[in-house]
Amino acid sequence: MRDGDGLMTVVRSGHAVSRRVGPRLPTWIRAYRIRAMAGDFLCAGAASGVAYAVRFGGLSVYAAPYLAVSVALPLLWVCTVAFNRAYEPRMIGLGSEEFRRVVQCGVALTAATAIGSYVTKTDVARGYVVLALPLVTLFTLFCRYGLRRSLHKRRAAGACMRKVVAVGHARAIAELVGQFRREPHHGMQIVAACLPDGVSDAASGEVGEVPVAGGFSDVSIAVDQAGADTVAVLACPEMDGEALRRLAWRLERTRTDLVVAPALMDVAGPRTMIRPAAGLPLLHVEHPELAGVRQLIKNAFDRVVAAVLLVGLAPVLGGLALAVRATSPGPAFFRQTRVGKDGKLFTIVKLRTMRRGSENQKITLVSDGDGVLFKIRNDPRVTPLGTLMRRHSLDELPQLVNVVLGHMSLVGPRPPLPEEVARYGDDVRRRLLVRPGLTGLWQVSGRSDLSWEESVRLDLRYVENWSLMLDLQILWKTWSAVARGQGAY
Repeated sequence: MRDGDGLMTVVRSGHAVSRRVGPRLPTWIRAYRIRAMAGDFLCAGAASGVAYAVRFGGLSVYAAPYLAVSVALPLLWVCTVAFNRAYEPRMIGLGSEEFRRVVQCGVALTAATAIGSYVTKTDVARGYVVLALPLVTLFTLFCRYGLRRSLHKRRAAGACMRKVVAVGHARAIAELVGQFRREPHHGMQIVAACLPDGVSDAASGEVGEVPVAGGFSDVSIAVDQAGADTVAVLACPEMDGEALRRLAWRLERTRTDLVVAPALMDVAGPRTMIRPAAGLPLLHVEHPELAGVRQLIKNAFDRVVAAVLLVGLAPVLGGLALAVRATSPGPAFFRQTRVGKDGKLFTIVKLRTMRRGSENQKITLVSDGDGVLFKIRNDPRVTPLGTLMRRHSLDELPQLVNVVLGHMSLVGPRPPLPEEVARYGDDVRRRLLVRPGLTGLWQVSGRSDLSWEESVRLDLRYVENWSLMLDLQILWKTWSAVARGQGAY
């Protein structure tokens, strides 16, 4: 039988023996790991086959050892990835750590091959190695990306979720529930809440439509009743170091994951580091890098890429400009004053999507938005061609000129109007610390379908955590968001 601390008592030969038990990994996690291993195996086989065919072309006495290596490489690759713990459940479907560990495996195998050949004085066919190991890394990254996209689609439908018991105060739990529901790709589903002892009895029975399972002393029971595999502890004074340590001990017995959310919102991993001191795991938070060499690199990258895109897309821009002139009276381009970095004004350039004189009609219309932004889902001022261009953000292509001139970046917060900035609070003004962007987190997370609060939260998240790698990720996601055309009006 199982006791309250997650121990299974088994009677053998008249003696009671207690042993630790815990929930098995969910079926979807086991299936995902099997698919990842199979994919890695096939990717390594394909990479070694391509490298062998390109370097040797066929069977020969000299190529025989490399044929054996090509056969063994898939198993060696899977073992290397497993040794680097890239199949762990906590790596599944989120963050860059999974991809980083795959790259580490490729670099490690390459280095081991180079060092081994040097030490043993072995003559290695460099053409084979140079092809095989980079290809297996590249193929594996694409395979993992495909698996992740498939997982995110299933999570958007409510499947493949981790069941989480949230521990903390009602307001913090409600915010966490809302955030996980807005971003289901994280794979966290709050199934129960535990409030501070003495408070849960006075609660209404649920927090954010999640049932209250009891107090802090009832966490283990709540985990067992809800079938949860994770406990998320939010920042609260009642859950001090001693209480958290005791909770970790209880959860250890049932092999339930424990995650602790500090009182920091939208601060990404690169800015945080655990620094132990006097037995305390101190969380060091770096300041966002809003100036310096990295900003110069970003600025140069933006301008070069924008200039290349302008040249490559010149025929498309010319065709769209002619179509705008042919389908409605007025100029092809629309110019408007926007607010850039540090509150400086600049003129933005867009393809015209509205009829002439539409700005004068704005006062007679009612916004569908609930905040500072003025937006209408079915705006009567927009032309049929303008609707098509807005759906796929084609009207924003001329803003590449603004990027080349340094007014904007490829990635950043949405460029606001002066009247919008006049209504900003102190927190929202942090959006003006960086150049506005042609695309951004708001573009790949819902576009105009986002509420004002959500768009502000995403913009501030970008300001606090920007990096060139994050920019590349957003640019990659922008293509699919623009192709789908969801949330654009």
